[in-house]
Amino acid sequence: MQALRMLVAVLLAVGAGSAVFAQDDQEGTPDFDNLELQLVAEGFTSPVALVAAPGDDRLFVVDRPGQVLALSQDGQREEQPFLDIADRMVELNPDYDERGLLGFAFHPDFAENGKAYAYYSAPVREGTPEGWNHTALLSEFTLADDGTRLDPESERVLLEIPQPQMNHNGGQVLFGHDGLLYLGLGDGGGANDVGEGHPPMGNGQDVTTLKGSVLRIDVNAEEGYAIPDDNPFVGGIDLPEGEWSGDEPRPEIYLWGLRNPYRFSVDRETGALLIPDVGQNLWEEVNHVTASGNLGWNLREGAYGFDAATPDQFMAEGATTGALGMDLVEPVLTYAHPGVAEGVDEQERGISISGGYVYRGSAIPELVGYYVFGDWSQSFSSPGGKLFVASTEETGGWEFVLDRQLEEFVLAFGEDDAGELYVLTTMQAGPQGDTGKVYRIVAGE
Repeated sequence: MQALRMLVAVLLAVGAGSAVFAQDDQEGTPDFDNLELQLVAEGFTSPVALVAAPGDDRLFVVDRPGQVLALSQDGQREEQPFLDIADRMVELNPDYDERGLLGFAFHPDFAENGKAYAYYSAPVREGTPEGWNHTALLSEFTLADDGTRLDPESERVLLEIPQPQMNHNGGQVLFGHDGLLYLGLGDGGGANDVGEGHPPMGNGQDVTTLKGSVLRIDVNAEEGYAIPDDNPFVGGIDLPEGEWSGDEPRPEIYLWGLRNPYRFSVDRETGALLIPDVGQNLWEEVNHVTASGNLGWNLREGAYGFDAATPDQFMAEGATTGALGMDLVEPVLTYAHPGVAEGVDEQERGISISGGYVYRGSAIPELVGYYVFGDWSQSFSSPGGKLFVASTEETGGWEFVLDRQLEEFVLAFGEDDAGELYVLTTMQAGPQGDTGKVYRIVAGE
């Protein structure tokens, strides 16, 4: 395997619950050598998200086995889960699993209506094709009468999406500046977007299926959900000839051409979406999205060409338009997996992008406007996640300015109500044990 072509810093312990990162020796980069990870809480199984309720300074940690757990700012955990739906989920594989309770978001008017939304993996439903793996659900929950937690029995299922394989489930749930709910769905799993449950053109390019897309819906409808008038396929379009899996495009779709939008975020200042897409064998990518469009999978992986028949082959050139004739959205950041072919002008940084946020807090003024994100690990065999900082258009153009090696799997990032950022980690590749931790990103001395 080709050695990493870059210098990485060593994670330095500086006391109980914190770590300092030495700065890359790269000329002209901002000085982020004072960033620290401050331990907030530990003892989780597989913490995959951290969210805040509007006007509430508590932290709500989503643990993959099926719980949402409320924490104070100093990490004190409330004894009773804020939501527990473990009893209605599919049984998880403790060694490795991409299913579980994957997404959670509070309604923007939660203080008034007590509503929140969860995306999770349930057993297969009646009528699901034989041999398929599970059913992905998007559900609404409301506060219990005592107002201290969500009532599991209040569940109102908004979407049921049969999934052919265990992996590539997406999972991000959030509300945009427009008040609409966005849900990221993977391509159905397996590899290369081919095989059982994948149409000939792949789910990513097939706009007649919800898989491989980001949905945009209005959950304020009296029944079910409503479709925003400006979603791209409202009213239908004439599909060109091809082996589509359905007769009409799905009007819920806002973005398509995605492999696994596991974690994405909204810039709380601009409203733009920052959408990483987990790659196949060679590339990871970040997309900066301000309008609907086709992000390219499986015609491209990252900014490069892709052929499902030869997924390990580097292809410098790739498609520029999709099946509908629209130009593909170009990613703003890409990076290579370890072992990518010699001669490729991309640094090797990881194997599975874990999302992140544009920093809009106040505790680290020099970080404002930069995109903070990470990668799960360097391999499946041992924990070796990454913490990245990239400049954005407002801070000098899209490029990496910080790359730090950790000794834990980096599962996700989170943002509290004040805009401060968090890193969620574990020592286990699968949902087992209690090594999951929540760190706050802070500025040291």
